[in-house]
Amino acid sequence: MWSLKQRLNASIHTPSGYQASFVDKLLSKIAGSPEYWAMARALSSRLKSDDIVFCNSEAGGIQLATLCGFKRNRPKIAVFFHNIDRPRGRLALKLFNLASKIDLFLACSKHQVTFLRDYLNLPASRVHFVWEQTDLKFFAPKPASAKKSRPMIASVGLEQRDYRTLAAATANLDIDVKISGFSNDALLLKRAFPEKLPRNMSRRFYEWPELVQLYRDADIIVISVFESNCGAGIQALMEAMACRRPVIVTHTLGLDQYIAETNAVMMVKPEDVEGLKQAITYLLNNPQEADALAERGYQLALSRHNSDHYVNYITKELKQFEVEKQVRTQESEAISGEIVTVPLIEDHAHQGFSTGL
Repeated sequence: MWSLKQRLNASIHTPSGYQASFVDKLLSKIAGSPEYWAMARALSSRLKSDDIVFCNSEAGGIQLATLCGFKRNRPKIAVFFHNIDRPRGRLALKLFNLASKIDLFLACSKHQVTFLRDYLNLPASRVHFVWEQTDLKFFAPKPASAKKSRPMIASVGLEQRDYRTLAAATANLDIDVKISGFSNDALLLKRAFPEKLPRNMSRRFYEWPELVQLYRDADIIVISVFESNCGAGIQALMEAMACRRPVIVTHTLGLDQYIAETNAVMMVKPEDVEGLKQAITYLLNNPQEADALAERGYQLALSRHNSDHYVNYITKELKQFEVEKQVRTQESEAISGEIVTVPLIEDHAHQGFSTGL
């Protein structure tokens, strides 16, 4: 977001510091949190037709588009959707008539793109697929620490994670399994983890420096997820490849375009204990092939998931709004208004905190 801010001379707004009203709390029962509605209410009162807004999630984007949609001189709005194809998401899209209030829909999953086009009857020109990105300067290959006494498997995140299958596949292997994932949501943890962790498996919260070192220390990164049509696991996938680690990942509908036909990861079926065990054992017993896999993943991360590519694409699309306005008004001067970006709160979201609908 900071790169976009610099490129576009934009203002960044987060939900912190806004006082939620009773109405905000009621609306949050349908979509988002009261804080996002409070922020949207404050911003919508001053945004005008010569402003451009980019929201990097439906958390914030739905609220702002809804309230700005009541204005005759509303701003141009682009929203990046991550996981909208679910009951509350579908309700919000129709109830708030977002097809007429959002000018550009972006998504990091082709399934989400197809859903938005079909569900809202939108032309392809208004719904675009964008590769997800990660910070390749922070998540980068560096030496492993010298603390390991035996091979170590690492896994990161909680969204749609299936650590029951990972536990069953590794319980009898002579390895350590370390999981980075924290949440106060008891139901989420109950679904993700077995009732009792195997003796060789541990789970805790990792600060950012610890997290990147966890990736580097791992012999293999396993991304074990339940079948889903959203991109659950994408962030961990990119971070692991950026750290040049071999990856085993569950092949889901939501991850398909990120892993299919890349030859950069080893894929297993959802909830396939034996298949996952065989994949882990194979890579541990064939270090040269594991290293080659890691290199292919690393090169894919460099070429496809560089944050510069993401920033360039978003910048181009937002600038297009300016071009269209200039054509319509036949003016040669650039828009004098404000480009506003409304980001997610980036509080270790990859480790299990959730925002959105």
